[in-house]
Amino acid sequence: MGAVHTVTGDVDAAELGVTLMHEHLFVLTPDIQQNYPEDFGDEDARIEDAIGQLRKAYDAGVRTIVDPTVVGLGRYIPRIQRIADRTPVRIVAATGVYTYRDLPRYFMYRGPALTAMTGIDFPDPMVDMFVRDITEGIADTGVRAGMLKCAIDRHGLTEGVERVMRAVAKAHHATGVPITVHTHPGSESGLIVKRVMCDEEGVDPARIVLGHSGDTTDVEHLSALADAGFTLGFDRFGINLETTFEARNDTLIEMVRRGHADRIVISQDAACYIDWIDPNVKSGMTQWHYTHVFDDVFPYVLERGVTQAQIETMLVDVPRRVLVGQ
Repeated sequence: MGAVHTVTGDVDAAELGVTLMHEHLFVLTPDIQQNYPEDFGDEDARIEDAIGQLRKAYDAGVRTIVDPTVVGLGRYIPRIQRIADRTPVRIVAATGVYTYRDLPRYFMYRGPALTAMTGIDFPDPMVDMFVRDITEGIADTGVRAGMLKCAIDRHGLTEGVERVMRAVAKAHHATGVPITVHTHPGSESGLIVKRVMCDEEGVDPARIVLGHSGDTTDVEHLSALADAGFTLGFDRFGINLETTFEARNDTLIEMVRRGHADRIVISQDAACYIDWIDPNVKSGMTQWHYTHVFDDVFPYVLERGVTQAQIETMLVDVPRRVLVGQ
């Protein structure tokens, strides 16, 4: 059926099982962590906590998670390897750059930025970086990325965001690895993804997951994206900051009722540890853990007309199709 890169090696897509397509283990700001380590705490304790949470997820039925933690979110694969070696849940690592506005300073005088200054055509180094992560492995870990990641939020198509999106599209064409995009559905940024990555860069929308689609209740907009061929990530269950538990679930129910279950993936966007959200804000994230959808969401939607077969489609069939393109 096709192989999927995971932290512990390639896995046949038929063996992926229940797959949560957007779950972070750690979201960190590395220079803060290195210089002010007291907030993160003991490394071994954090790792044990992550292993414990993944074991609970496994007991709930989860067999694979995609961790879209890339540059800009604190990706550090050696830590993830320590966890993956001790949990039965497979972890798919990602490559890309996460930004809403500007690129990291490293890229300021490289690639298209230098082209604009000199008139000389310089290729974007991000493309080679992403391709190398996928084909050879991340740094010296041997772990090959199985997902590409970029972002576009309410700030729109800034110069930095556009560079990453186009680099991700080129890396996708070179490797066949699928793409997940952090989007802001309230500003309909999925339409920008369509224009830049699909219409202009030629990416098949079926290989793109539009993350955080459940943050809106605009089912007409979501239906249009699903009809265009995108996969919609309903991936923030338990994060009740911009919407409510009921509104998020009712939107999912309506999308399934309209026949879009085969264009939806489900997860929580949970993290064992995250350092860029104030503890007072975290109080709005109720039951933010890997089993929330099993404990609370699925009972709610099953009582309101979603079938177990449709849930299986969103948890097993669609993730497998996205990851291997079949």
